[in-house]
Amino acid sequence: MTTFKDTTNFVSKLTPTRIVNGIKVLSSYYYSKYTGKPHQWGLPFNISFEPTTFCNLRCPECPSGLRAFTRPTGMLQKDFFSATVDELGSSLIYLYFYFQGEPYLNPNFLDMVKYASDKGIYTVTSTNAHFLDEENAKRTVESGLDRIIVSIDGTTQETYQSYRVGGKLSKVLEGTKNLVKWRDKLGAKTPHIIFQFLVVRPNEHQIEEVQTLATELGVDQVVLKTAQVYDYANGNPLIPTIDKYARYKKQADGTYTIKNKLANHCWKLWHSCVITWDGKVVPCCFDKDAQHQLGDLKSQSFKELWQGEFYNRFRRNILKSRKEIDICANCSEGTKVWA
Repeated sequence: MTTFKDTTNFVSKLTPTRIVNGIKVLSSYYYSKYTGKPHQWGLPFNISFEPTTFCNLRCPECPSGLRAFTRPTGMLQKDFFSATVDELGSSLIYLYFYFQGEPYLNPNFLDMVKYASDKGIYTVTSTNAHFLDEENAKRTVESGLDRIIVSIDGTTQETYQSYRVGGKLSKVLEGTKNLVKWRDKLGAKTPHIIFQFLVVRPNEHQIEEVQTLATELGVDQVVLKTAQVYDYANGNPLIPTIDKYARYKKQADGTYTIKNKLANHCWKLWHSCVITWDGKVVPCCFDKDAQHQLGDLKSQSFKELWQGEFYNRFRRNILKSRKEIDICANCSEGTKVWA
């Protein structure tokens, strides 16, 4: 499955202003690693916006699915979104419409995608594909969305629903077919369609099957993703038996530990961030309940908070002792396998 068109499309978004900003961000990151002190000379070129916290499924290990948030729930508003994109648009390369929840539940979701796409920003979303009917599939293609990640964690209904509780595999397949159909019908080059397969013990035997299914449906790429589990120390029935796809390793005493060695640096704190539906800025997607709020865009500009006290303090703590930060304990950087 080729990714050449997708790569070419991404590179086409690189304006001189965005390239210069990227160089500033990269330079400040390496300088911070070298000195052990936080420096930030640019603006993020990758942000995630949360369209909503609501979801139609009840997946285990997911606060949205479990209805387990302690923070407020709601829908991202268009005016707030567009104001933030206006502030960052010239330096922003990559915009991910996802944090928690199902994006297509926000009625203004595709309007926001189009707004960002019209500014030449590479746009991405992740969905369970249950709302990709004919109309939404057509609007998705017309919005200019560059990449769509479809969660498909099984090739049979029994396996699929063992993790995607309350979901229907038939809806996922139907939605995928609708996307491919309308992309072809409209003669569009995007979105680049990805099947994301969250490898857990109940579905690990279907890895080859999902790759075959993707080819049959006209999906562009398959990504095999490792699963995060919260209660892993004494083992967990979701941890795969295939070591390659597990974030955790079994120790001599029978307990499990995370594979990531948690070095005292994190690229994400320099080039990206997550913005919740109500304007809170958090370090990354592992802060699912927004416990490490680094600013509030309802009361300050992004540039103020990006260079502010809370952000620099968090960067300083990362450089000093990352293992002491709770949301880093389950970090999975580098745990996707591009099939």
